[in-house]
Amino acid sequence: MEGLEQLKTQAGRLKKLAGQWSSQALEYIHQVPSEQIYAAVAILLFTSFLLLLVRLFKRPKANTILLTGLSGSGKTVLFYQLRDGSSHHGTVTSMEPNEGTFVLHSEKSKNGKENPVHLIDVPGHSRLRAKLDDVLPQAAGIVFVVDALEFLPNCRAASEYLYDILTKVSVVRKKIPVLILCNKTDKVTAHSKEFIRKQLEKEIDKLRASRSVISTADIANDVTLGVPGEPFSFSQCQNKVKVAEASGVTGEISEVEQFIRDHVRS
Repeated sequence: MEGLEQLKTQAGRLKKLAGQWSSQALEYIHQVPSEQIYAAVAILLFTSFLLLLVRLFKRPKANTILLTGLSGSGKTVLFYQLRDGSSHHGTVTSMEPNEGTFVLHSEKSKNGKENPVHLIDVPGHSRLRAKLDDVLPQAAGIVFVVDALEFLPNCRAASEYLYDILTKVSVVRKKIPVLILCNKTDKVTAHSKEFIRKQLEKEIDKLRASRSVISTADIANDVTLGVPGEPFSFSQCQNKVKVAEASGVTGEISEVEQFIRDHVRS
């Protein structure tokens, strides 16, 4: 009972103090000119509004790089080379995305000075390419892998897939950079990157002409590629498109590593 009485006494004191502080605050407010009060309230509201806008529109820095291309082009081998420096001989064609966040294997000796990269190996099978649309919004760059050894038999299919990527609204609006990576160039019979670039441009030029007859309703999600009336060139794309060489098996992947570092900032 004695403890209860003490609590009641303390509560009464606190209530009395609160009343005094409230009276003093009101008295002070009445002494301040109304113009100053309005100005203070306006500044508070404006600051709160700005902070809200910053939170709404500030997006986290993209650190995702997408590996894509036809099945058998060597994307999965490149994924493991970038991650742990291993070619993983005998790896089967991936039917599900390989995905991981890691510091590039070549940069692990830098003692954490580099930012981790979120790398996604998107399956190249035609039935699974829709998964690309799910991850495009987070992409800082796209690596389109081409088999330089078996390029000619797959030129048309590779060109169609690349055309679809380059005409996606999300890629154009965000100006997502694309690296066309000619893989397996360690082989003597592999085609050069210049030959592959020219052949892809020719095929895409043909696709651009043939697809222009499709109704607007059918290509509502796409954009016009290149300059009308001129032969297509990758330099005409609104986003940056570069062609490079690599060999996933031998570990010669310096150009793709540089592309990743250029677009995933430390």
